[in-house]
Amino acid sequence: MTASGQSTPESNILGNFASVVGLLGAALFFTGWIYRWSYFSSFQLNVITLDLPVESFFIVPLQVFLGDGWTIVKSAIALLLTSLAIYLTLWLVNSINKTVAAQINSIITRSVSYPYGRRFGWIYRILNSWQRFNINRFNSLKLLRSLVDEIIIVGWVLLVLFWSAYHQGIADARRDAGENSSLPAVALIAKQDNIALGRKLDDPTLRLAPKGFKAIGDVGLFVKLSSTDYTDINNPKEPRIWRLLLERGNWIYLFPALTTEQQTNPKARPPVIAIQQSQSGDQLLIISPEPSQPPK
Repeated sequence: MTASGQSTPESNILGNFASVVGLLGAALFFTGWIYRWSYFSSFQLNVITLDLPVESFFIVPLQVFLGDGWTIVKSAIALLLTSLAIYLTLWLVNSINKTVAAQINSIITRSVSYPYGRRFGWIYRILNSWQRFNINRFNSLKLLRSLVDEIIIVGWVLLVLFWSAYHQGIADARRDAGENSSLPAVALIAKQDNIALGRKLDDPTLRLAPKGFKAIGDVGLFVKLSSTDYTDINNPKEPRIWRLLLERGNWIYLFPALTTEQQTNPKARPPVIAIQQSQSGDQLLIISPEPSQPPK
């Protein structure tokens, strides 16, 4: 600020920059929240109960807008259409405003000029004052018009962000639930008293056969680490692969990937198993980018 109380160009630039950063941060958080809500809803999980870090919601929008080449193209098209929709809506609102104002002024003009007598002279004065009223001279009414324009702009932006994040979240969830999943394959090894599901590892072909344990998922990952020729595959042509969805709040979220036949059904959703992490060190979670190969 200068001595006269007027803002300097530098302060105006900083103020505008702070406003842009604030709006951008709000848009990123909104997009990230909608994306994760849509994504985890496909696995029947509520994003509110997962206690995800707040800062992660600002990074997720990169997946929505810059995930791959086609996503970037769709984002560019959405930006162009949003700009066009905002311009057309503002033009339409302005045209309607001018038309309504012209009609009101026309009615007031005819009413004022019509001789009803002195009895209703005070009404004539009010209508005549209304007709001469210049809306552009009052800052409060200018602010109201500016607020309407901003509501239109923000409304269109939020609508496009919502649908982009919502559909991208569903598409990514469908991808991760199937064969082309970007989620890691896992094998969970724990005592049989700690988990209700899974198959026992008491197998004569297993070099290291820890009795009293059961497993969920691709045991081949565990076997590979144990230098054995064993894998938990019932059907070599279509093995059951388990994926790690999330680790949060001392809980492990696992799900079996959808088979090729199940993926043909757009409503198919994999079941998700939540297992509490062990605090005594008697639980092993193996994470791998790819499942183990069946024995030849």
